Amino acid sequence: MKLLHVGDLHLGKSLGDFDLIEDQQYILDQLLEMVEKHSVDAILIAGDVYDKAIPSEAATRMLDYFLSSLAKKNVYVFMISGNHDSDERLNYGSDLFETNHIFISTRYEGDLYKHTLNTGKEEVIIYLLPFVKASQVRRYHPEAKIESYNDAVKVILDNADIDDTKQNVLVAHQFVTGKSEDPALSGSESIGTQSVGLVEKIGYDCFDSFDYVALGHIHSPQHVGRKEIRYSGSPLKYSLSEVNNDKSVPLITLNGKGKVDIELIPLKPKRDMRHLRGKIRELLDRENVVSSDDYIYATLTDEEIINDAMGIFQQIYPNTVKIDYDNSHTRAMEQVDISKMTENRSFDELISDFYRQVYGCEITEEEMDIMRMAAREAGVLHEAD
Repeated sequence: MKLLHVGDLHLGKSLGDFDLIEDQQYILDQLLEMVEKHSVDAILIAGDVYDKAIPSEAATRMLDYFLSSLAKKNVYVFMISGNHDSDERLNYGSDLFETNHIFISTRYEGDLYKHTLNTGKEEVIIYLLPFVKASQVRRYHPEAKIESYNDAVKVILDNADIDDTKQNVLVAHQFVTGKSEDPALSGSESIGTQSVGLVEKIGYDCFDSFDYVALGHIHSPQHVGRKEIRYSGSPLKYSLSEVNNDKSVPLITLNGKGKVDIELIPLKPKRDMRHLRGKIRELLDRENVVSSDDYIYATLTDEEIINDAMGIFQQIYPNTVKIDYDNSHTRAMEQVDISKMTENRSFDELISDFYRQVYGCEITEEEMDIMRMAAREAGVLHEAD
């Protein structure tokens, strides 16, 4: 039996001012080609299907297109919600979808959803665990001692009546960690001691009963603990820290209990993401320009601030997302102790110091008037100041 594992589609997402609908459509079509080429029996979609709880019309149309295309190919779909999804919106029409072999689980209601998939040659039990909070689990298991997300997931699995002799696959959207280290994160996730994106850590040993665990939530593709517990990663690069990620999709082949083969199939985006660094004249030299349609983050090392750098850059790289600077002025700013800098200083003094640090010269009175006006509109400065 062949399963394709995807997650963190984030349909409807933007990159700076750029709508990614075309890029996402391109990658969904690539997934549909993989399904056809590799004779996939089912696709596992591990949450964060949409980028926002209230998705755009374009995003919902794109999901409808993807699911309809899979249904026409007689491919089974197993989909769960992530922390970015709205349970109600993603779950809409789920009963009707099941007639087309599309199974959706968006909330935990006391029992772990499962479906037995039988292709005639292999039988696999697919379990669906949507994004869940400890408080939701306590509601259905008030007698259990649940003090953490790890406890909550253990209680769910302990009450799921899992037959260890069967081939079991779990689709989940949580922050799963190894024994000695956390999974590698990308810029779209933030990490604290116990959580990422406000999702607490869960030890991978919770999933010992499963032959394969299809995880969503972390955007960098990787396995956790053992190779069969895996984050597919997002299909596109959604932040600068993912610029060097090689995106892929796990193709899982099940050949009987304990026999799992995993092949990582590369994904090729319509437009790549690149980080350019150097002086603006060098970066925009025609001899150095490649793949001008890519999404570009640029770090300029020029000592002087370039007027309308974004406009200049977008003449060559129209999809430039962001420009920042790394020079002696910005490095000096990093060393400034802001708390001490603001003690007993007037607004004019602070702005003058800042201007001097960045531009290396004094601010004019006309420019100061503009700064005062902006500060008043923002409520930072009052008329009496």
